[in-house]
Order: sequence, then C-alpha cells, then structure tokens
Amino acid sequence: MKNIPFRSIALTLLAPVLLAGCGAMLPANDKSHLVTFTTQMRGGNEVPPVTTSANGQVDAMLNTETNVLRWRLTYANLSGPARAGHFHGPAAIGANAGVVLPFPGQMSSPMEGSATLTAAQVADLMAGRWYANIHTAAHPGGEIRGQMTLRR
Repeated sequence: MKNIPFRSIALTLLAPVLLAGCGAMLPANDKSHLVTFTTQMRGGNEVPPVTTSANGQVDAMLNTETNVLRWRLTYANLSGPARAGHFHGPAAIGANAGVVLPFPGQMSSPMEGSATLTAAQVADLMAGRWYANIHTAAHPGGEIRGQMTLRR
C-alpha cells in the first residue's frame, strides 16, 4: 500500500468544504434591485365610480438601480375603444391626480411599455401614490382604474 501524506488526505477532505465557503463569497444572482407592482382596474375604483363591466390589470417591475419601469397592461369589456391610458400621481386611493406617465402607442390589450422615472416618481410609486387608468369616449375621465401596489 502506498504511503499518502496526511496533508494530501486533509486537503482532499477539506476541499469541498473550502469551495462551498468560497461560493458564499461569490456574487449571487441578486435581484433585490427589482421591485414588482400590480393592480386590478375596475370602474368602481374611478373617482367618482363608474358603472361598467370592464376590467383590467397592470403588472410592473421597477429596477431601482436604473429607475426603469416596465409594465404589461391588459383590459377587457370596455364600453368602446380605449382612447387613452396613463399612470397618474401622486394620489392616494380615492383621490385624483394629473398624468405622470402616458401609455405610448396604440391603446390595445395587451400592451407593454417602459420608461425611465425620476427620483421623485420612484418615491411616489414606491409609496403607493400612483394609479393606472383607461379612458373611453363614454367615460372620458376614465372607465377603469387601479392603484399600483407593491407585491410582497
């Protein structure tokens, strides 16, 4: 039988432990800079409330390192074609505010978009002071609306 030095045996046994420990020091696929938001849009959320069978949803992701917001919006059963859609703020639930960010392009469902936000816009969005709504000819002030909320 060949004589193997103790140091070789120890290194062989400790190598997996050492490598595992080094792995903890390597940068992980950290996504803590990504924050997600969602909302359900309904006529009853409009101020004043609107009677409609329309509904919608917005799902969004904010990269807090770049301030880029990406969103996907869907809606159905509007009283007519969507004329416009926007993010509004700053406003609490039950309050109205001006347009912060219009949805660009054709108003069709589904739609996606992105924009780089200012620091103030990021602060308002993170604080739950943004809402999304869709406007139609029958409801020029907005047919459906939903407050953007952090997903936990």
